[in-house]
Amino acid sequence: MECVICKHGTTKQGFVTFTLDSNNVIIVFKNVPALVCENCGDFYLTAEVTKLLLERANQTKSKGIEFEIINLKLAA
Repeated sequence: MECVICKHGTTKQGFVTFTLDSNNVIIVFKNVPALVCENCGDFYLTAEVTKLLLERANQTKSKGIEFEIINLKLAA
């Protein structure tokens, strides 16, 4: 897929670190599967991955945790 940001690179399957900061809760997701632009590094998440991140974020918020690091590669 051509990158819609830089218009020069193509995307390849890879992994990124994604940080979510919402309502005084910070969650760092490591090893998130994504399509990553070879040129600019911008990335795109699938609907499935986005849904997983939101579910994990809601679990963290419901526990009252203010900061968490989640390694998706180790978690099933």
